[in-house]
Amino acid sequence: MTKQLSSIGYSVYFEHDLASLESLIAARNYSQVLVLVDRNTNDHCLPILQQALPNLTDYDIIEVDPGEENKNIDFCIGVWKTMLDFGADRKALMINLGGGVVTDMGGFAASTYKRGIDFIQIPTTLLSQVDASVGGKTGIDLDNVKNIIGTFTQPQAVYISSAFLKTLDDRQMRSGFAEVIKHGLIYDRNLFEETKTTNLEVDNLDNIVFRSVEIKNNVITEDPTEKGIRKILNFGHTIGHAVEGYSLLNDENPLLHGEAIAVGMICEAYLAHKLNGLNANELDEIIKNFDQFFDRYDLRVSSYEELLLLMKNDKKNESGKLGFALLSQIGSCDYNLFVSEELIIESLDFYKNLN
Repeated sequence: MTKQLSSIGYSVYFEHDLASLESLIAARNYSQVLVLVDRNTNDHCLPILQQALPNLTDYDIIEVDPGEENKNIDFCIGVWKTMLDFGADRKALMINLGGGVVTDMGGFAASTYKRGIDFIQIPTTLLSQVDASVGGKTGIDLDNVKNIIGTFTQPQAVYISSAFLKTLDDRQMRSGFAEVIKHGLIYDRNLFEETKTTNLEVDNLDNIVFRSVEIKNNVITEDPTEKGIRKILNFGHTIGHAVEGYSLLNDENPLLHGEAIAVGMICEAYLAHKLNGLNANELDEIIKNFDQFFDRYDLRVSSYEELLLLMKNDKKNESGKLGFALLSQIGSCDYNLFVSEELIIESLDFYKNLN
């Protein structure tokens, strides 16, 4: 598949073989190319990139540890210091080759190094392909609060290739698929219906990945800096990010992003039913679809206080009020809705007590 979407001053290329990447890099005449990887993408994805760029032999590799727990200022300082050690100037290019942690942190490091150098996103997980790599958000976490430090900076290009998805295990694929389901819930009933019967085999996903990215791109091009409609992309994330942060701190095997967001979307679908007109049948439909792909998280009453504290630090809040994007029906979502702590706790109880 070779397709292309126009975004905010750059293009998103869907290319199995990354055919146009080498010519794009050559045309820009960069002084230096840096490739940011984590240990996993260094082993499994860098060889795919090297095969696609046979004439690019002079580049420097920066490796970070994998995992959301490492997307913080300390690791970012390490990236900046390595860039300095490599003598990177303002005409250098950073290629971020990895999942959301690499594209988020790499984009942030590039956008702030010497007041900003060019970067290209090459997302290697389903999650980062349909979510983190498109839209110009860069960021790192602070005290387990997700993406609280960051910038809006657009990449020079995004390259999406199914070749990288073949390096993933089933859990990583399901995690990414949570964001595909979200795009259907907030924007496209037909996509949501398609997710119900999707087989998560890589060869079956080209069209569904393209449609998911197309939806996100439609939203972010209308609202690049999240002043309005872009906020619908946060459905499931107010509670989901808190669950993710809590799990990172307290669980031996922490939830992946999509697993936590699946919890958040069920809770926030309940809030949508209580506050925003989502009917009971659609609420049940949403729960059944998530149950196909995700086990239930053991949500405990003893975690509620910490979860609420994490939610209170969420960047979507205004004047101390907890902000949400909530469905009105499957395929349609409203934003700037504020919910009481009592009702949030009720939604957590609803999730905890599901059969």
